[in-house]
Order: sequence, then C-alpha cells, then structure tokens
Amino acid sequence: MTFQNPSPEAIKALLRRVKTIAVVGLSPKPARPSFGVSQAMQRFGYRIVPVRPALAEVLGEKAYARLADIPFSVDLVNVFRESAAIPEVVDEVLAFAQTHGAPALWIQEGIVHDEAAEKARAAGLTVVMDRCIYKDHVRWMP
Repeated sequence: MTFQNPSPEAIKALLRRVKTIAVVGLSPKPARPSFGVSQAMQRFGYRIVPVRPALAEVLGEKAYARLADIPFSVDLVNVFRESAAIPEVVDEVLAFAQTHGAPALWIQEGIVHDEAAEKARAAGLTVVMDRCIYKDHVRWMP
C-alpha cells in the first residue's frame, strides 16, 4: 500500500493549528533548505525549535540534541533527514508523544519512507510526507 497524505483541507487545518515546530536536522548554514524553510516559517509566526546535536542555537532559538531533550510540547515535528533515518525519527517522535502529547509529523519534500510514515499514522499521528511545509503554507494560508 502506498502512503497517502491528508487532504488539502486537513493540511490547511494543521497549518492553522500549529504554533510550535521542532525541526529535526535543522542546519545552521543559510544555504541549506532546512535553514531557509525554517527561517521562512519563523517569519510567518511559528516558533521554531531546532533539533540537531552539537549546536547551541539556530535562528535565535536554543537547539536540542534530540527530541527527548525538549522539555515542552511541540505541535509539529518537521523532518529534514535522509529517508533511511526516518524510522529512527518516527521512533523518537512516538517516544516524545508518550510524555508530551502527540505532535503531527511532517516529512519534507523529497524524503519518503512509507513504512515509517504508516507506523506513525497507526499510532495516531497526523503525518504529511514528501511535501514542503513552506510551499504548502505559501499556497494555502492567507
């Protein structure tokens, strides 16, 4: 079975509901897509929480080595990691959900792992995969 994203209406509702976005794999390098997308989302009013080992801060926000290190809830986990890393990230998101409530999961454009995405969905998470959160925000949000 091939993974199916939520409907455009459901994605719009998700973007309206989300306030805080943990970005797994956020690079401190301005030329990287993770930086540009996260910076744009920050300018749209979302709080960005960087998740990347060995960094103190990115985009003026304290960085955390792992999702488990974030001491507060987030509404969405946006993933900028290669496809092979997605199962591990899903496991981290599911563990985080046990203590902080289930965030939605957004796996960025060009990153696909059907099995891991289905595992997250089966656990009750809203999952968007192989889509760019920035492009969807620009396309659908007023």
